Amino acid sequence: MKLPDAISSPNSKRVKNAVKLLKRHSRKTMGQFLVEGPQAVREALERHVELDLPGQSPGVPDWVGSVADPQGAVVELFITEEAAEAHPEFVTTVKTCDIHWNIITPEVLTELSATVNSQGVVAVCERLDVELTSVIDTEAQLIVVLSQVRDPGNAGTIIRLADAAGADAVVLTASSVDIYNDKTVRSTAGSLFHVPVVTGVGLAEVTELARARGLQVLAADANERAHDVHHPWDTGLDLSARTTWVFGNEAWGMSEKGLELCDSSAAVPIYGRAESLNLATAAGVCIYESARNQRM
Repeated sequence: MKLPDAISSPNSKRVKNAVKLLKRHSRKTMGQFLVEGPQAVREALERHVELDLPGQSPGVPDWVGSVADPQGAVVELFITEEAAEAHPEFVTTVKTCDIHWNIITPEVLTELSATVNSQGVVAVCERLDVELTSVIDTEAQLIVVLSQVRDPGNAGTIIRLADAAGADAVVLTASSVDIYNDKTVRSTAGSLFHVPVVTGVGLAEVTELARARGLQVLAADANERAHDVHHPWDTGLDLSARTTWVFGNEAWGMSEKGLELCDSSAAVPIYGRAESLNLATAAGVCIYESARNQRM
């Protein structure tokens, strides 16, 4: 495969514009973000192909949008010669979809990459901004809410968990981490392009709408009133019901005000001597307990 000449200067206008997206302010003003690594870029390109389909094809969810509403579309691809040879399908896709692409040197890649050992490919994508009312409806079975979750690794991992468990959407409150942060995007491992993610809303707005649409609202919190997610039947908790799970901040959990917005709370039991569980781990247990019970 014959490749074009590589961009070797970090002062290239295209490179400099993409580098700006490493900063939150630029991501917001430009309406774009960076996706790094073969797995995430593959998912982004697959979504782009869905966007290019005429009309709304069977099996493509409504939130994906269309050519006229290109949320998540790939705008540009930067790839090293080595990565292009390892993943020729990327080059084929960008050519077919008429996406601008660039061969870059490893030195230029270090300017675009937020990781120490980058895997040779970075994509510029349009933001995936979704409205709350488009995902919390009367058909939604499982919604995951992150309230004041600040750690990008936890947020990204929970988005990946929600995708794997078949959740309908993930919602991040206004005070939570930026989902377009490079660490968050990387932690989703491409799931950001599979499950709709709503940002910038208040917890009260989410819980009120969820309840109005017939979903129970459960706080994941180990308070004295909390149900045991492994033995919900002992306390009358129905995990087979349509559910909105709310997960609080990594350090201080759910506030009393936040708990008051929920119908009840549930906790993962600790059988050993660990003081607590990592937020993403606890979220995984809760989300999968609901997914399992809803499918039984």
